[in-house]
Amino acid sequence: MTLTEMQGYAFFFLTVLLVVILYGYILHLYRSEKKGERDYEKYGKMALDDELHDRPVEANPKATNEKKES
Repeated sequence: MTLTEMQGYAFFFLTVLLVVILYGYILHLYRSEKKGERDYEKYGKMALDDELHDRPVEANPKATNEKKES
């Protein structure tokens, strides 16, 4: 087995691995949106609503806790 053959096999398996990871991530996003954990359409509007006076996409729980403690 030459070095170029090993590189070819490594490239193929790395490509397959990255495709599996990509599809796993897409499946994770789909399932979490289906369960109602996140609404990813809100995040799509972030590029359009990015002024200082615009409302945040979702509340920051750490900021809420800091306000309650003060």
